[in-house]
Amino acid sequence: MKTNTLLLAFLLLASVVQAQKKVFPQAPGMVSYTYRNSFSKNVAATLDTIKALGITDMEFSNLFGKTAAELRKLLDERGMKCSSFGVSYPDALNKTQEVGQNAKTLGAKFVRVAWIPHDGPFTLDMAKKTVADFNQIGKRLNDDYGITFCYHNHGFEFQPYQDGTLFDYIVQQTDPRYVSFEMDILWTFFPGQDPVALLNKYGKRFKLMHLKDLRKGVTGNLSGGTPVENDVALGTGQIDLAAVLKAARKAGVQHYYIEDESPSIKTQVPQSIAYLKNLKD
Repeated sequence: MKTNTLLLAFLLLASVVQAQKKVFPQAPGMVSYTYRNSFSKNVAATLDTIKALGITDMEFSNLFGKTAAELRKLLDERGMKCSSFGVSYPDALNKTQEVGQNAKTLGAKFVRVAWIPHDGPFTLDMAKKTVADFNQIGKRLNDDYGITFCYHNHGFEFQPYQDGTLFDYIVQQTDPRYVSFEMDILWTFFPGQDPVALLNKYGKRFKLMHLKDLRKGVTGNLSGGTPVENDVALGTGQIDLAAVLKAARKAGVQHYYIEDESPSIKTQVPQSIAYLKNLKD
């Protein structure tokens, strides 16, 4: 009996040690934009495809012709959830009530904006208006719906400003009670920033993350744009994903979503999932 107890204890310890070696022990979520073409044709079938990959956590940035209630029903039927709801900047600002109600119906705890409309280089005046708008949006979503507002960086915000960038300005000037952030690691790396350094610097301000990788040999800039073919399977590009994921865990990131904008998702998404599953410390 004593031998069996010791053996069981050893096996439990071994399993714990094995789990600790995994850099990313949980299942990732998925951004609906990855499957935008499929969703536009058949929402239910696309959800089935995603669930078959072992993914049940979604970030939707489009209702794909459904009402929020209809989409929620499809998710519930499959044991899936929508944790984050992405909307445009104008809708977040001018249709906050509708956005909040849709997010609540979907079951989302976060509302996310991924682009600040602008012409030419992003400027300090643009950043100042953004701060005021984000504080307003975030306060209303929090007070009226209990939802956290997040801004998803897109690269152009890293224009130099004082000792840092305009992204630093936005983070530092927005109210942490009402405004959080979703780090897109490609759109952090592409403009020449270090995702690990930003995660270490701003910690819990980052609640969400887009997992992406940038094709080797591609040189970035501050445009906020690159051909979709430059999205490659995780672990095959330029980004040190193990270091990013460790820093993200330390920062307290709550949801991680695979986003692959390329036309090669049938092969790349399974490859990315396998990479995350097998990534060891």
